[in-house]
Amino acid sequence: MRLIVGIVFLLLGVAGAIVFVDVSRLRTFVPRAELREDRKESLPSPTPLPLPKLTIDSLFSSDHTWVKSLPQDNTVTMVATGDVIPARSVNYKMVTGHGFRWPFEKTAEFLAAADITVINLETPLLAACPITVEGMVFCADAKAVEGLQFAGIDVATLGNNHVGNHYVNGVEETKNILKQSDILAVADAPVYKKVKNITFVFLSYNDIGQPEEGVPWADEVKIKQDIINVRDNADVVVVSYHWGVEYVTEPTERQIHLAHFAVDNGADVVLGNHPHWIQPVEFYKDKFIIYAHGNFVFDQEWSEETKLGVIGAYTFYNKALVDVEYVPIRIIDYGQPYFLDGDARFHILSRMKAASEQLAK
Repeated sequence: MRLIVGIVFLLLGVAGAIVFVDVSRLRTFVPRAELREDRKESLPSPTPLPLPKLTIDSLFSSDHTWVKSLPQDNTVTMVATGDVIPARSVNYKMVTGHGFRWPFEKTAEFLAAADITVINLETPLLAACPITVEGMVFCADAKAVEGLQFAGIDVATLGNNHVGNHYVNGVEETKNILKQSDILAVADAPVYKKVKNITFVFLSYNDIGQPEEGVPWADEVKIKQDIINVRDNADVVVVSYHWGVEYVTEPTERQIHLAHFAVDNGADVVLGNHPHWIQPVEFYKDKFIIYAHGNFVFDQEWSEETKLGVIGAYTFYNKALVDVEYVPIRIIDYGQPYFLDGDARFHILSRMKAASEQLAK
């Protein structure tokens, strides 16, 4: 689906300010289009185009419309969000009246328009999930997958410190629910997805807490071997990490080490989450790293920072990353994100850019 141009939503903004979000200003994608099943031949190799260099300045530019001019047969857009945790208060609201699409109602059209949409699903999905608004043992009702389908989620990474809260049986139930809903679960094995003529592979690792059965752990020997095993079978290797320290804006030395380690061994893109705050991006050996997208669906209403996040739109042309754009969001009502505009949007992106420039020094 395409974003509806020209409609203006009246939304609550940062710190209670009223913010008008003009949907026409949000990035739009050419609708996802898989090859016809009866088309067996490969697409021809595209003629190389002169492309602008991807830099921190271009990444945080206000204009990314140039990507629409790329030949669409060879262009793929991958969207990735911050932490998705439809547990605790979010689950309570969904089950008791808001419905299972509610967390994504203001963002689903944008998410579903991308060719690949990736989330870090930081909770198990259970048929018998207890309803609660407190505690640190997470789960979401199995019907929460309806919201993921509504938002066009293609890939859910499970390498995190809460998907195992109901042990290996909970992880397996979650994987089965996702599989039945045609959502690829990235856990203890790589997941491949081919769109147009580009093959992506996704790997996911948790670096928080202790190793758990069924949850992929950030063991460097395994990470290296996994990347080596998939490198020749994919055009784009995406590594997702759950890492770092909560509620800080700067990555730790451990995060930086793991990110560089993945790239050194063949990763093209590194996606980070867990801190619940937005963290900077980095170019390393011409590959791309984001250390944390912030929150996306979660009930952390107790601070402004934990109500913020960014959605990353990663555009690949001819199998190379050529553009990155971040779209800021803010969470309201204990679990529903909406798009920011105006000063609020500018403030988040300016801080993210400044932190990225500082990291690059």
